Amino acid sequence: MLNSIKNGLIVSCQALEDEPLHGSMIMAKMALAAKCGGAIGLRANSVKDIKAIQSEVDLPIIGLIKQNYQDSDIYITPTKQEVDSLLDTNIEMIAIDATHRKRPNEERLEDLIQYIRNNNCLVMGDISTYEEGINAIQKGVDCISTTLSGYTNYSNVKSTGPNFDLLKNLVEYGHVPVICEGKVNTPGEATEAIKLGAHAVVVGSAITRPQLITQKFNNALTKK
Repeated sequence: MLNSIKNGLIVSCQALEDEPLHGSMIMAKMALAAKCGGAIGLRANSVKDIKAIQSEVDLPIIGLIKQNYQDSDIYITPTKQEVDSLLDTNIEMIAIDATHRKRPNEERLEDLIQYIRNNNCLVMGDISTYEEGINAIQKGVDCISTTLSGYTNYSNVKSTGPNFDLLKNLVEYGHVPVICEGKVNTPGEATEAIKLGAHAVVVGSAITRPQLITQKFNNALTKK
């Protein structure tokens, strides 16, 4: 899968329960639209959505399950329970939170990574800082993604766009592919990420959340 997504666009097809496009069949059609537009991979949340997407398109999928636990701030595929559910879908790659934060049930990041790899599935480590990226690489992930930069309380980033500094530093470190994800709002930013060495680019809200796209236009028009 890593070879097939190189230098390409991965579209994140996700809609949570409080969003207008929430629904597995809607996400399946969103995935089809992404494929028609040239996407070479997808990122999807929940077993239900993944199965619906698999019935619609044949693109490789990075799967995750967002699940909240009381004893942890981690919510992207936090535990082995979510991993087992995703493994049953036969997806190519599983994304997990690989930050330094405490995991639910005292589970360990390295154990989760090894468990996924032992089940013949690739692991993407979603990180928020350079140190977390290095740690995830050393613990055995197949690739890392800048997904959580600015979304942990210790990785405050002032920029409204991608964290290119983090991307560059991780690319320079090498060892595994680095995916640029998070706040990629324009084709120009996606192109810049590839120029800086990103293996691929994931775009979500700028493509698949029309309420946010509409809001940007409306805010621009209503500025005095």
